[in-house]
Amino acid sequence: MAFVQQVSSGSEGDPQYIMVDDKKKRRMISNRESARRSRMKKQKHLDGLLNQVVELQKQNDEITQRANSTTQIYNNVDSENKILRAQMAELTDRLQSLNSVLRIVEEVSGFDIDIPEIPDPLLKPWQVPCPYMPIMASADMFQC
Repeated sequence: MAFVQQVSSGSEGDPQYIMVDDKKKRRMISNRESARRSRMKKQKHLDGLLNQVVELQKQNDEITQRANSTTQIYNNVDSENKILRAQMAELTDRLQSLNSVLRIVEEVSGFDIDIPEIPDPLLKPWQVPCPYMPIMASADMFQC
């Protein structure tokens, strides 16, 4: 839409008409260029955000994978620990039975038999045998 303001009552070839029309054209070109730069800047920002989304999704997948791996290792250690506790309880019961048999043999035979006592940590597995010694862990102890 070309709008030219009439400044003087001269012909259309008048320099006033041309100057107003040139200013409008320059302004339109400048506005189009500014809009193009703005669109490019917005597209560049959007591309950066999309790259950041992809990177964060990749990091999230890696963290999820490590968490799942750690959970699996924990479950394996936990099940092994339950098996070891069950074995320890069974062996403790067997040791107590054998010690009671030795006491009976000692009473019947009249001979003194050295019967060792069952250590407390075996009877109370939830207690740490050396409470003053810290339990040490390292970051690589759960690496596969």
